[in-house]
Amino acid sequence: MHLFYLSAGGAYSTRLKLANECAYTIWPGVVSGRGESPVSTLATSFTLEPGESASIFIPVGPWSALWARTHCSYDYTGRFTCLTGDCGTGSTECASAQTVPPVTVAEFNISGNGGLDLYVVSSLLGYNLGILVVPHASSGGDCMASGCVNDVEGGCKSETSGACNSTCFAFGDPKYCCSGAHTRCKSSPYSQYFKSRCPYVFDYYMYAGTRNNTGRFACISADYAITFCPHPSSLKSSTKAVSRPSGATRTKRVIVIVAV
Repeated sequence: MHLFYLSAGGAYSTRLKLANECAYTIWPGVVSGRGESPVSTLATSFTLEPGESASIFIPVGPWSALWARTHCSYDYTGRFTCLTGDCGTGSTECASAQTVPPVTVAEFNISGNGGLDLYVVSSLLGYNLGILVVPHASSGGDCMASGCVNDVEGGCKSETSGACNSTCFAFGDPKYCCSGAHTRCKSSPYSQYFKSRCPYVFDYYMYAGTRNNTGRFACISADYAITFCPHPSSLKSSTKAVSRPSGATRTKRVIVIVAV
């Protein structure tokens, strides 16, 4: 079955092929223009059941952010909320809202850097589930798989628990946020643990420019396969298709998201 969610006007370019390998339903959240003003409104009122897939298109130019909302429900007043990744809007549409941490976020800047696509899987807002990004049909750039396929939440320190908060959001200390007098910050036991489990994820120490840029990649003219809760064997530094557990079946949908 093909479903098309359209908003008026705008242009779209790059296909993101989403696959849910989690054992539970997720509600993808998408915003375009992250960190800029205004934020484009993108349709987010769709779900992915376990083993289900869908395709969306994101626009050229602004940064677009993608994440998974989990354990969502309506309360007695009809307000829609999620345990992790909530938008805070009270509905399935994120509209111009951004996600509430802790949450794992994949970000894309399509043709925004000299014709290159830039993409990262970020732990700046923490971690709620694994995300794997694999580029396909690229013609140049550092086209490597990016993301986190290992369990991180199970090893979170009690101080950072609640899904898995980043140390910045857990403590609010500039030395963990690489801000103020700590722009050249040092890693902590918390960040070292996370980095040992997810070496290809963009974190505060990369953001502050104190580490090599192992979490940020670039491609030309690529589409991207995004897997939520990927199998640990899936992460490969190539543009090969993501490996999936044998016997998995998928319902395919096409969801076209167009920026206003």
